[in-house]
Amino acid sequence: MLEQLFDLVQQNSQQAVIQNPDVPNEHNQEVMNTLVGSITGGLQEEAQSGNVGGIMNLFSGESGTSAASLLNNPIVASIATNAIGAIVQKFGLNSQVAANIVNSVLPSVLGAVISKMNGTGSGGFDLGSLVQMGGGLFGGGKDEKPGSGGIDLGGMLGGLFGGK
Repeated sequence: MLEQLFDLVQQNSQQAVIQNPDVPNEHNQEVMNTLVGSITGGLQEEAQSGNVGGIMNLFSGESGTSAASLLNNPIVASIATNAIGAIVQKFGLNSQVAANIVNSVLPSVLGAVISKMNGTGSGGFDLGSLVQMGGGLFGGGKDEKPGSGGIDLGGMLGGLFGGK
């Protein structure tokens, strides 16, 4: 699942990251990794704060999948803000350059994930795995054993979406 998400980020980063003269080539891979981490971390934070309804609404596609409608979604706006901050902090890029990267890549990636989750794209994504993956990146999630004291948000959300 993480590989699928990274592939989507990579596919949608050609102009915004790889061909961007403001992003040194040695940072291309790490900028894309930061975007993946921001997406999964943002979803994990939303799930942990109890915003399951907001996550379900986002990934149902009912609020729209255009760049403008996605960037107006409060969850996506929060992920974007965190991603911009992380890119500025880690790579010393100008905040406008970071915002251009995020505003170009994030809606395309999330739009593709929404399509795949709703069966209109190829490749399977399920919300439970996506959130669980975020937990794995940020200190919880898939490596935790059932009954180890952690909350299996990925499993709970996966159940809501018919995932594993």
